[in-house]
Amino acid sequence: MATKCIVCKAKLFGRQDKKYCSDQCRSVWNNKINSDANNFMRNVNNMLRRNRRILMELNPKGKSKASRDTLLERGFNFNYFTNEYITKSGNVYRFCYEYGYIELKDDMFALVIRKEYVT
Repeated sequence: MATKCIVCKAKLFGRQDKKYCSDQCRSVWNNKINSDANNFMRNVNNMLRRNRRILMELNPKGKSKASRDTLLERGFNFNYFTNEYITKSGNVYRFCYEYGYIELKDDMFALVIRKEYVT
């Protein structure tokens, strides 16, 4: 049984199993214990969002083409995607959420939107 807040050491009142004096102290504690995972996850999510934004900007009408150089110049990172879709013929589409791409010949990519994700 804690008698003081584990963050700021203020005296606790109320329930006997209480650990924090306020929501702010609870948030500070949870942010502290999750900081390593949060930094990694934040970086991955930022990269996925950047990739999605680039695909969205280059594909406003739902189908278009872009070169590898165009994607790379805008900061696209081919190592980050949310899922893959493999067609019956073995072609692999990679998606950043609902925006996807498939590699064509000569460093070109077809950009698509996965319709079932869009409501």
